[in-house]
Amino acid sequence: MSEVSIIGIDLAKRVFQLHGACANGAVIFRKKLTRVQLLAFMSQQPECIVAMEACATAHCWGREIEKLGHTVRLIAPSYVNPFVKRQKNDVADAEAIVEAASRPTMRFVALKSEAQQARAMLFRTRQMFIGQRTQTINALRGHLAEHGVVAPKGAIHLKRLADTVADETIGLPEDVRELAQVYLAQIEGLNVQVAALDQRMKGAAKEAEAARRAQTMPGVGPITALAIETFAPDLNCFRRGRDFAAWLGLVPKQSSTGGKPRLGKTS
Repeated sequence: MSEVSIIGIDLAKRVFQLHGACANGAVIFRKKLTRVQLLAFMSQQPECIVAMEACATAHCWGREIEKLGHTVRLIAPSYVNPFVKRQKNDVADAEAIVEAASRPTMRFVALKSEAQQARAMLFRTRQMFIGQRTQTINALRGHLAEHGVVAPKGAIHLKRLADTVADETIGLPEDVRELAQVYLAQIEGLNVQVAALDQRMKGAAKEAEAARRAQTMPGVGPITALAIETFAPDLNCFRRGRDFAAWLGLVPKQSSTGGKPRLGKTS
């Protein structure tokens, strides 16, 4: 019997579908395993390529499977979809992952370390707090506008609203004044949280060697440098700076056919 050379795993919360194939693509096994069974089963398999769709849990599973000696390949889900045959189900998805990972020109997603994922959480937490702060400021503006207190958009004009709420000479209902103070307290708390996260990001940018080097370039600060170190793949995979710009999306979107180039908006 041929030895398995590639295993595709359709990830889920509790039950995973596996598709094993040999070097010529013939099916070796199809299995459904639970979370607690997965690593035990993978430890019994010969060293091979293990392919998964790049999702929230793929990096954690990828690190654990790599410890068993396997080579992990993560694929963007949009690259797997064309290989799904007819009906979509877990079995078809696992087989499609193997088919996609077997293509010689397939592009893979770099496996992230725990440190990278921790820094990504730092970025996303900061962004969430900033969004909540903007939402709260806009809600306060809207409520006060109903009582004749109007201020321009933007956090920079928040002080105008705060001064209006504190001014006893302005005829605001007492309930409105008290609830506005609740909004202002919430905004101040979010300001404190965002400032604390900014300091953590600056400290992390000093610790990361790649981020320190990036900050030597003009116009690159600690947050931008840390974002590159956290979210970008290994920069050695880019042949030139233009390739990195294309990865960022700083290129027009193409819709070309018949030898006629058609360039759209920046992606």
